[in-house]
Amino acid sequence: MKLKGKIAVVTGGARDIGKAVSVKLAAEGAKVVVNYYSSEEQSLETLKAIHDAGGEAIAVRGDMTKQEDVDELVTRAVKAFGEQIDILVNVAGGLVARKPIEEVDVEFIEFIMKLNVTSAFMVTKAFLPCMGDGGSIINFSSQAGRDGGGPGAWAYAASKGAISTMTRGWAKEFGPRNIRVNALCPGMIATTFHDQFTKDAVRANVAAATPLRREGQAEEVADAVAYLASDESSFLTGVNLDINGGLFFS
Repeated sequence: MKLKGKIAVVTGGARDIGKAVSVKLAAEGAKVVVNYYSSEEQSLETLKAIHDAGGEAIAVRGDMTKQEDVDELVTRAVKAFGEQIDILVNVAGGLVARKPIEEVDVEFIEFIMKLNVTSAFMVTKAFLPCMGDGGSIINFSSQAGRDGGGPGAWAYAASKGAISTMTRGWAKEFGPRNIRVNALCPGMIATTFHDQFTKDAVRANVAAATPLRREGQAEEVADAVAYLASDESSFLTGVNLDINGGLFFS
């Protein structure tokens, strides 16, 4: 229970990696605010898993690219658990589609950046006044942000590279307030993300090329989040932590 008494907010916290993070933080003693947008059924399943294990959580629907929804998330979190937020995990985002440059227009680029980068900025700025001494912010970058991504994913990769850089900048800016900022860079994790966007043959080839010879699991990523959220990582900030089974070394 290394997060006992802590309050955590997880954007995109209702499915896949986000769900695993929400459940793990609750299992470690945190009270969790689970944000979701289109995954209402999964949000209920996530709450049930937390409550069945004796944890505390609420679910709040909201589009993190819209300021009014971000503000509502802050309001609901404070109303439920008090004015201090200890942990913020920015999971919300997505690839949207794989496209070669010939099929990409300005609107698509702007949407990808808004979904992955601007949303993290909006949420972090909104919650920052609630974060006190010892707070921890965990962003989600990607292996794609390290190596440019797979076919047609360069726009997504660019947005995740921006997250990695923003993480380093925030670590410098927020450090004097004793608020740490780190990011995770997951590789091939077995989630509906890859069910939707990555062919089975490609996934098998990636797993075979990975030193650990498999895909990662959402729960393994959640374990890393819990570590970065806890005092066990109290001297880590500005870190972009690779979690890819040894497939890519930064």
